[in-house]
Amino acid sequence: MSTSFYEAVGGDEFFTALVEGFYAQVREDDLIGPMYPQDDWEGAEQRLKWFLAQYWGGPTTFNEKRGAPMLRRRHFPYEIGDAEARRWLSMMSNSLDQLEVSAAHRDALWDHMVRVAAMMINKE
Repeated sequence: MSTSFYEAVGGDEFFTALVEGFYAQVREDDLIGPMYPQDDWEGAEQRLKWFLAQYWGGPTTFNEKRGAPMLRRRHFPYEIGDAEARRWLSMMSNSLDQLEVSAAHRDALWDHMVRVAAMMINKE
């Protein structure tokens, strides 16, 4: 029986730490911090953790609670340009750097994050 990516990196513990590290930075960020729900930090963290865990082979909690991800549609109300995408990636990289994960798993996560950040850009 093969191990899922989710299990291989440490499951819920890994994704919780990744998202917590990311959001610790977002709360203080002047560029993308204001895009996040100031009255629902915990909910925003939970949703991102659900999404990442599900994408990488973990529980399907995101779909059960929120429906299909529709990432671009959900983020369309926010003006996301190259600067915002680069800042998001920088904070994700910082968070990822704090975790123990194999180079192959880190590369796979990073490649996905770079593609998602580029896909979210909706302004010049």
